[in-house]
Amino acid sequence: MEKAIKRYSPIFVLPTLLAFTIGFIIPFLEGLYLAFCQFTTVRDATFIGIGNFQRIFSDTTFLHSFKFTVLFAVAAIVFINVIAFGLALLLTRNLKGTNIFRTVFFMPNLIGGIVLGYIWNILINCVLSLAGKPLLALNTAAGYWGLIILMCWQQIGYMMIIYIAGLQNVSDDLLEAAQIDGASAWKTLWRVKLPMVMPSITICVFLTLTNSFKLFDQNLALTGGDPNHMTEMLAMNIYQTFYARAGAQWKGLGQAKAVIFCLLVIVISLLQLKATRSKEVQQ
Repeated sequence: MEKAIKRYSPIFVLPTLLAFTIGFIIPFLEGLYLAFCQFTTVRDATFIGIGNFQRIFSDTTFLHSFKFTVLFAVAAIVFINVIAFGLALLLTRNLKGTNIFRTVFFMPNLIGGIVLGYIWNILINCVLSLAGKPLLALNTAAGYWGLIILMCWQQIGYMMIIYIAGLQNVSDDLLEAAQIDGASAWKTLWRVKLPMVMPSITICVFLTLTNSFKLFDQNLALTGGDPNHMTEMLAMNIYQTFYARAGAQWKGLGQAKAVIFCLLVIVISLLQLKATRSKEVQQ
């Protein structure tokens, strides 16, 4: 039976592998080639070498978008994970109504980013108007913090569920041993719970990191990059370069930005995974 399974297993893997090859590997390789070309369509591409990549470093909008995205990602990762972990701690204390609170906190994650972006655009502009401050279209600081609030609103509930699962897997024997040894609640948290929940922290930091760098629809709906591209993140900058400008030189530049963006996210994610996994406790 086992020999038969091993013999015919490639047949069952083939459909998924074929779909992955057609839907990802081939477009990725073609996109990598187009980053070294000038083109308006994939059939009229002219190879120009590293010219597109050289132009990126003189594009002030891309450099600003990179800086803005990094600042946004750092703040979002910290706020989302700290608040989500705090909520998970509260909701694993057998309090009344915890299931209701879990559902309420998770619900924003079910709403599309575009919808959330337009909702928060209206809310934040109303608050700014009442406070006599410039609206989002003219207010860089409000756009930055508005994006962070929106990201937290959407992601905290999802990360909270992951942290709850991690906390519930912490052995009662370890908690009882810490209590017997006279450890305070604070020491139990730092010395027992956090090390045991590191796999959940690895997952949550990875998800918030990648989601922060790839953020597009919320950025488009909330600020649209205004004022004057000051709140434009990397994904939106690539979109604007590729689709909002006419000419073969812009298509190639947009594709080169996309390649750098992809490599950047991969490298940062791998470094983060290596750093957090090294802190995990073998159970």
